[in-house]
Amino acid sequence: METLPIKIYDETLRDGEQQAGIFFSYPTKQKLAHLIAQTGVAGLDVMPCVCEQESELTKTLVSEGLDRLITAATLMEKQYIDLAKDCGVKRIILFHGLSDRLLFLRDPQIRLMNEFKGKTIDDNIPVNVINRIRQNAIDLIVENLRYATTVAGLTVDFAAEDASRADFDFLVQCISSFSPYIQHFMLCDTVGVLSPEKSYIWINDLLQRTTGVALGVHYHNDMGLALENTLQSIMAGASYVSGTFCGIGERAGNVAIEQVLNGLRVRFGIEVKGINYDAIATVTDYIEQLGVRPAAPYSQTSQRHESGIHVNSLFSDPQSYAAFRYNSIEVLFGKWSGVSNFQYLFEKQLQNPQPRKQYEKMRSVIKSLAVEQERYFTAKEVLELWQNGVFK
Repeated sequence: METLPIKIYDETLRDGEQQAGIFFSYPTKQKLAHLIAQTGVAGLDVMPCVCEQESELTKTLVSEGLDRLITAATLMEKQYIDLAKDCGVKRIILFHGLSDRLLFLRDPQIRLMNEFKGKTIDDNIPVNVINRIRQNAIDLIVENLRYATTVAGLTVDFAAEDASRADFDFLVQCISSFSPYIQHFMLCDTVGVLSPEKSYIWINDLLQRTTGVALGVHYHNDMGLALENTLQSIMAGASYVSGTFCGIGERAGNVAIEQVLNGLRVRFGIEVKGINYDAIATVTDYIEQLGVRPAAPYSQTSQRHESGIHVNSLFSDPQSYAAFRYNSIEVLFGKWSGVSNFQYLFEKQLQNPQPRKQYEKMRSVIKSLAVEQERYFTAKEVLELWQNGVFK
């Protein structure tokens, strides 16, 4: 049996729980973290900026001896970098969208320009505008990477959200610009559009065009191809894999870590250095006992969204976080929700706009209720709470 020195990073407690409708209680996440640590993964991802409970969980796990493993998924602002450091973590993953679709939606300059209101990247956007939003993104990311490494003193990886829909040459430029500050550049197939053939070629070509930083992959399963895409990327030279146990996660889920590890073993005769294969079943059995499963690829259930970051983009561009045009988006409400979830409900679905302060109040109340009651809320339940005056 050949041994391969790739790194496996777990996202079960972060991206896994962001599967719409899942809520892991504090004790459940605490227990899961320790079970996952026993498998020998190289890192365990959490997101302390989501709410106070998540930041407290991060501090607890660090104090319980998992500081070597805990990695904080961190938004691209100094306040979030500082929060992660204050929680005691030593490593963070800064993430930012790199596809033109997401860059166009999120560029602060573009959002203020009347000529682009209501438009998406599909609306014949001039080349000079595209070049500007790309450079703006590089400047912003480098500024935050420099702060995280030189001021905050953290070890940093970078996650390239929606990289599979990004321009290839722009990705090469980003890898070159970010490499002085990061250990890994993680390529995300955020809406699961890659094929196995393209995955191999993509990683192979990027490795030939770049130096100075290891490439990792983080693949979603919208078309049922996340496992094969990941295996082909490893064969092409990817040295870092990010996934979840049991494949739970947003929409149709992430690549399942246990499938990657055993797929390498059975199909290629490869074991991953440092992995305790005997500890894997304990994790997957525990998750199965919780009754948690990923939604099936292509299903309507896989088009449910709770994450505020995602819903905010879906509000302006239905293709931002949805690979299939024929499915209708369903928004849920909970710990991971933002103002945009309520804006989507009242403005897109009900055509009954509310003041932004009302949305902010709703978000605050729902986050508190979700943590207190350990659950999520449907649109119908949110409307009932609204009608009963709970958000006043």
